[in-house]
Amino acid sequence: MQLHPNVQAMQDALDAAGARAADGTPCQVKILTEAVHTAAAAAAAVGVEVGQIANSLIFDADGDPLLVLTSGAHRVDVGKVAALLGIAKSRVRRASAEFVREHTGQVIGGVSPLAHPKPVRTLVDVDLAQYGELWAAGGIPQSVFPVTYDELVRITDGTPAEVA
Repeated sequence: MQLHPNVQAMQDALDAAGARAADGTPCQVKILTEAVHTAAAAAAAVGVEVGQIANSLIFDADGDPLLVLTSGAHRVDVGKVAALLGIAKSRVRRASAEFVREHTGQVIGGVSPLAHPKPVRTLVDVDLAQYGELWAAGGIPQSVFPVTYDELVRITDGTPAEVA
């Protein structure tokens, strides 16, 4: 089966990083029968708690892209994120669809933690660490992959942070 180019790029990035799932097997992007545009829909599709979904949210942080991987169980506190970055809260805002596509090559609802045209600074929600298995988007809204918290931090070169 021919994979969507974004999914193939994501799988290639996972393979190159040697990313492993909770059971120790290589991370494999899974194609779902329907798009999952919310954490609740993704959780239902793979049969896990909504908190196990690592939402990939792109912010415009003073003109630069910032990827915040946050638990599907809560919302990002923009004030906390701005403080972590050392910039004014007004300079951190949810990115437009165009900004997201420009910096990730992907659409909102399917943004993956990897496989972007250039590396994107990444914060990883420490609340995700409580789960043995996480699921993240695989490059399009109907793709996901399993990963552990430690692997997610490692493969994204992300900074663990309190973002909620």
